[in-house]
Amino acid sequence: MKVLLLKDPKTKDLASDPYVKELSSHGLQATLIPVLSFKFVSLDHFFDKLSHPESYAGLIFTSPRAVEAVKLCLQKPAHKEAWKDHLCAKWNSKPVYVVGKATASLVEEIGLSSEGEGSGNAEKLAECICSKGLSYSAPILFPCGSLKKEVLPKKLQEKNVPLETITVYQTGPHPAIQVSLSDYFTKEGVPASIVFFSPSGLKYCLLFLKDLPSDQLNQIKFAAIGPTTAEAMAEEGIPVSCTAQNPTPQDLAIGIKQIGMQ
Repeated sequence: MKVLLLKDPKTKDLASDPYVKELSSHGLQATLIPVLSFKFVSLDHFFDKLSHPESYAGLIFTSPRAVEAVKLCLQKPAHKEAWKDHLCAKWNSKPVYVVGKATASLVEEIGLSSEGEGSGNAEKLAECICSKGLSYSAPILFPCGSLKKEVLPKKLQEKNVPLETITVYQTGPHPAIQVSLSDYFTKEGVPASIVFFSPSGLKYCLLFLKDLPSDQLNQIKFAAIGPTTAEAMAEEGIPVSCTAQNPTPQDLAIGIKQIGMQ
């Protein structure tokens, strides 16, 4: 059973991506096509903020790229030294909230402890933060992408949790996406399932998918990595056959196998 994963890879070797490996271990023929490209921006300004943990009540990371922005800041020797010397410890005295295991793992690599990884999406993370019932004299710092949803900021605002956002990366379509999709369908034929991992990934693939003949399109069962992506798919008229219970390779594999038996 062929499964096409439309996502940004976790490693340069696409075959070693955890989603590809997990689906393959279940006997599924998984192929990954990168659909997004990222450009990091305002990193000096971002590090200025990271250099003043006393001005914030904590940190929020909702994507691996936001943590990668910190890693890029720390490539400068002076920044790295300051981080090791005192900044990391000061941030660790405050809550660091994350969505997902991949983001939590990267946060650990920069020396920070995190909470909320099991929340699965920004909305549930916001609920987790608000449920703590803390009062804030300073905002939580939220490095994010140019296409961030307003769900988390809105929910926090409703509960009077102050937030300061800074855009640290811009998201765009992968330059080879149309060619890669065309090559896949030419060589591999129509996959049994296609999985979307983000609303932006869906956006950049729609043009190709809507050009497919209806008899091919009707053969495909579409899956979403989470509820936000599922909602975006439904809005575009893409039928959602399954949504992973949690955004993990294991839960996606379970969902794909279930719809494969239908």
